[in-house]
Amino acid sequence: MYKTDLIKRFFVAIFLVAWIVGGSGCAGTSTRESVGEYMDDSIITTKVKTAIFNDPVAKVLQVKVETFKGVVQLSGFVDSPEAAARAVEAARSVGGVKDVINKISVK
Repeated sequence: MYKTDLIKRFFVAIFLVAWIVGGSGCAGTSTRESVGEYMDDSIITTKVKTAIFNDPVAKVLQVKVETFKGVVQLSGFVDSPEAAARAVEAARSVGGVKDVINKISVK
């Protein structure tokens, strides 16, 4: 009976350690996204790129789009201040975007 209890406790301990380690590996922090947040941000990035490309004024491929926890950062070069402003407007119009950081430079 003693050996059986020891084996049960061992497996319970292994299970608890695996559960704690595995569970914390999927959680997001202030500097790291969870798996779900990463997927959401990938979708937002794609939608923002599409919105910028489909805008007749901002239609530029030189704008880089990065998203972290719903905050979109735009960087790169455009030909006019109007194109930069339209890119920011296009990014803000996408659902799920919490904020837009504009680091676009005008050539």
